[in-house]
Amino acid sequence: MRRALLVAVAVAGAAAILAGCTQVVAGHAVSIYDDPFTVAGLPATGGPSGPRPGAPHSTLSVRGADGSDADTLATSAIDDLAAFWSTEYPAVFAGEFRPVTDLMSWDPTVERSSRFCGDGTYGVVNAGYCTRDGSIGWDRAVLLPMLMETFGPMAVVMVIAHEYGHAVQHDSGLAGADSPTLVLEQQADCFAGAYMRHVAAGRSNHFTLNTSDGLNSVMAAMVAVRDTDPNDPEGVHGTAFERVTAFQIGFTDGARACSRIDEAEVDARRAQLPQQFTRPGETGEMPVTEEAIGVIVDSLQSEFALPQPPKVVYTGADTGCPDATSTEPVSYCPATRTIGVSMPELIDRGTPYDVDPAGGGADELSVDVRGDFGAYVLVASRFTLAVQQQVGDSLTEPKTALRAACLSGVWTSATAAGGSPTLSPGDLDEAVSGLLTDGVMASDVDGNTVPSGFARVDAFRAGVLGGRDACTNRYG
Repeated sequence: MRRALLVAVAVAGAAAILAGCTQVVAGHAVSIYDDPFTVAGLPATGGPSGPRPGAPHSTLSVRGADGSDADTLATSAIDDLAAFWSTEYPAVFAGEFRPVTDLMSWDPTVERSSRFCGDGTYGVVNAGYCTRDGSIGWDRAVLLPMLMETFGPMAVVMVIAHEYGHAVQHDSGLAGADSPTLVLEQQADCFAGAYMRHVAAGRSNHFTLNTSDGLNSVMAAMVAVRDTDPNDPEGVHGTAFERVTAFQIGFTDGARACSRIDEAEVDARRAQLPQQFTRPGETGEMPVTEEAIGVIVDSLQSEFALPQPPKVVYTGADTGCPDATSTEPVSYCPATRTIGVSMPELIDRGTPYDVDPAGGGADELSVDVRGDFGAYVLVASRFTLAVQQQVGDSLTEPKTALRAACLSGVWTSATAAGGSPTLSPGDLDEAVSGLLTDGVMASDVDGNTVPSGFARVDAFRAGVLGGRDACTNRYG
């Protein structure tokens, strides 16, 4: 997030329309967003996520496999994906579905390596689909165990589902010679989301996935393997915001919706949200200070035009509020219309790990993406409680939490249109990270949030891409 200068060039605001999905029941339309404890129409569930107890292991042949847990998991995923696409493919594409049967596993630490897709596998910490021969391969010794340890087994299944999505693209003709790489990656993320919906609905023979922490972990893995440098020409997978958006399209609307993702659709979703820095060495970071928070609050007031905007105190989030429980590091008190801020905690939240003065750092694979916007969007979410209070909405229910995330997305989109502050590349990823980790940004006045990180991210995304009308249509 940047403090705008007088000479700054304004970035056009996001204007893509996010369409809501409905199902018809008893003669009237019922939105899948009516119940905040559902996840794209599925119940919000707890319980196990991972290999289904008692399910037999796949007997598919894999070149180079050593029988490790990673190999067993990946091979079972291939088997399960083949079953999913055997029924889904003919419903979406013309022609006959051909399952992927050429599979390979490798250890990237072995110098005398094998070859995948014509290249040596030494040092290749990755998984991939090979367009030359239609094979899928994976690193069983570094990447997959790291994903399993950090995010759980379904993160590995998600990665394999993404690669299988590439196979579907090429077999169906969806992938053309001139298809932009980002579009292909977005489609593959979307196909992975469609498959994960199949698992979450209980239709998988090999796996189970709950729609609270299980689905959260799958999405967290996508955040961890996002493109982190907006100016890297090799960055083709998309930002965390773009990756989870594509995944959610597939999870909510199915594989047919994924097949409609093209360059025009991706460009419309991106609108002109900032994609790259314009000057060498630019980071977009605006240090978290009282003065900067004042700028943020002024920006929020400019967007929402409250007759009585909340005042801000910097003596702590606990303001002794008589009608709300304080939330750290930022709270809102309805009785006094006051936003309370605990500055040390908020500064910590807004400090990128690579410039942490305490010398801390993030794990190599981590969903915890820190930066200034991660702090400022928390302030925004508490300000949106004042917006809800102004129109008479309840401040203590699940929809309060989702409205807070959605309205924060509305303000986020407005900051992309220029002025002060101005949205920077990477800012949206910080917001997505916070929504998946602690959910404070999507909480009611007492700090209560909904259990599904998917629902929290979806609400924020609706505000960014659909504007205030989307928030009203979804959450009242």
